[in-house]
Amino acid sequence: MGETSRRPQQLNRKPEEDVGPPVVEIRNLWTKFGKTVVHQDLNLEIYAGEILSIVGGSGTGKTVLLRQMLGLETPTRGCVRVFGEDISEAGPEQLQRMRNHWGMLFQQGALYSALTVFDNIALPMRELRALPEDVIRDAVLLKMDMVGLGAEHANKMPADLSGGMTKRAALARALALEPRLLFLDEPTAGLDPDASDAFVTLIHALHRELKLTVVMVTHDLDTLFALSSRIAVLAEKHVLAVGPSRDVLRVNHPFIKQFFLGGRGTRALEVLDERDEERDEDRDDAEEEEPKE
Repeated sequence: MGETSRRPQQLNRKPEEDVGPPVVEIRNLWTKFGKTVVHQDLNLEIYAGEILSIVGGSGTGKTVLLRQMLGLETPTRGCVRVFGEDISEAGPEQLQRMRNHWGMLFQQGALYSALTVFDNIALPMRELRALPEDVIRDAVLLKMDMVGLGAEHANKMPADLSGGMTKRAALARALALEPRLLFLDEPTAGLDPDASDAFVTLIHALHRELKLTVVMVTHDLDTLFALSSRIAVLAEKHVLAVGPSRDVLRVNHPFIKQFFLGGRGTRALEVLDERDEERDEDRDDAEEEEPKE
């Protein structure tokens, strides 16, 4: 599709509450592989405390965009700022300091097969070369407890873990350095429905308790609606729409209708309705608990 035929961004809704400057800011980003243009003048802002989910069809560069935020790939042109700093201009030491403030959960977990669960989680702490081993031990066991992994699994090898346990161990490693920002690539891929629901509940609880900013790539609509504060839709080489779930669903575009409003989407919308009801109940409970003057 040529530059002149591309549709403009159809929705750009920021979070309703005042959350300050963006944690991640992407400006006029282009990504090219040879003659193939994947991203063209792509703009996106991600704010503190939200769960921003990125969706799009095959070939829209969702994972590429995630890797550019992580500094693992460099865009052809444009700017990716994380914590106010341009990733592409950061030197190796500066980039490593920035990486200490974010965590990444890869799609298959990406645990080191030759290391135990304990050593996988301890690795980011040991790489700092600043923490004594007894502190690392206590921190690893704390992270395992946070993600629902008992200490009895600490000496297991990744090959001995179920899919759900692998995801939990990888999440504990992503949280090892107490990051402000968490990246999730297809967090529930490969899990059965019960394990997927349990993992979504865990992410939701950790997001709330740790006050994390989360950037998630997913194609699973149940996960998407259960967790997202806002959704960014990649189509036609840019962010076609970004905003709360219900606002995105109202955008008149073929991909949005196909992706969100088919049979699969209709079932997943029930999750969104349940989540909205729970939020309303939580808000009512909080108001009742406020002291009367």
